[in-house]
Amino acid sequence: MPPTAPAPSSGEQLPVRTAAVWVALDAVVGAGTPLRVLDVGGGSGVFAVPLARLGHEVTVVDPSADALATLQRRAQTAGVGDRVRGLQGDGDLLHELPLGSGVPGTDDGGGYDLALCHSVLEVVDDPSTTLGEITRALRPGGQVSVATVNRAGAVLARALGGHPKEALALLEDRDPAPGRTRPARRRFGPDDLLALVTAAGLRPGEWRGVAVVSDLLDAASGADPEAVRRLELALAGTSPYRDVATGLHVLATRP
Repeated sequence: MPPTAPAPSSGEQLPVRTAAVWVALDAVVGAGTPLRVLDVGGGSGVFAVPLARLGHEVTVVDPSADALATLQRRAQTAGVGDRVRGLQGDGDLLHELPLGSGVPGTDDGGGYDLALCHSVLEVVDDPSTTLGEITRALRPGGQVSVATVNRAGAVLARALGGHPKEALALLEDRDPAPGRTRPARRRFGPDDLLALVTAAGLRPGEWRGVAVVSDLLDAASGADPEAVRRLELALAGTSPYRDVATGLHVLATRP
């Protein structure tokens, strides 16, 4: 039988497309022990607020003031405003931020138990620097959840969307829309992601595919969300299906 999706006591309606990420996190955040969590690029609190409702203390670092304002409103509405803190800043400059009790070397003698780095590596200036900063913010034995865009999934999505030239560009690791003013997002293969994580001094676990099928389904398809969720969980750790997922996820540990 495939694993079931976690049902956090937060009562949040968790998106089907992130089911594999929540299952990986459930063993860490569902053990009943309050954790100190650092959510880098956590924006409006899609993960932070459910984690706070599970009893964890969450610090969100994000460059967007608007996103952090939304985070605070969402946390207050959920009744966890005292367990969620937002700091405006960048992931590659964590050492410049007043992270407080989560920073290794402060008077409490500890670092963060868990860090989230979701949808960040594809947009930062230097993924290695950002992962290095996150690693240093963890206590020994702390874990980081890394989720990013899968190159193979992006190629497949562009091809199925009727854009074969863009799909070929992505396959060859080229900008699918050259000449635009904003920089292209990076895409990663599993080997790329594991190499980055290892180079940051982290010990990676098994990687998973994120949104293997959910992003391919038309919203009007009428597919049963619970059936899709169970299928996602069954495919997330299984090749060749996970190889073409929209995203990649790995849970890694600081030795």
